[in-house]
Amino acid sequence: MARGWESKSIEQQQADLMDGSRSQGPRLSPVQQKENRLRQGLVLTRKRLLDQLQSAARPAHRQMLEQSLAEIDKQLSSFEPVAKPPAQK
Repeated sequence: MARGWESKSIEQQQADLMDGSRSQGPRLSPVQQKENRLRQGLVLTRKRLLDQLQSAARPAHRQMLEQSLAEIDKQLSSFEPVAKPPAQK
């Protein structure tokens, strides 16, 4: 009996996931998808650099991290602003 409930729950979760992905808006072109991946990578790199900067002790290391952050910020500013997806219930 537990297996039946479990499989139905999984089916429902998968159906909800598919419905949610369809209602998020228009499909992105391959170029837009590539830009989004690049932007996400830059954002993650920026977060990692900020974490490293907080624990950096040597001035030369801090300077290198600050320069890297400035370059990441410059690259991020070159992207068009991203519209936020609608809030899900």
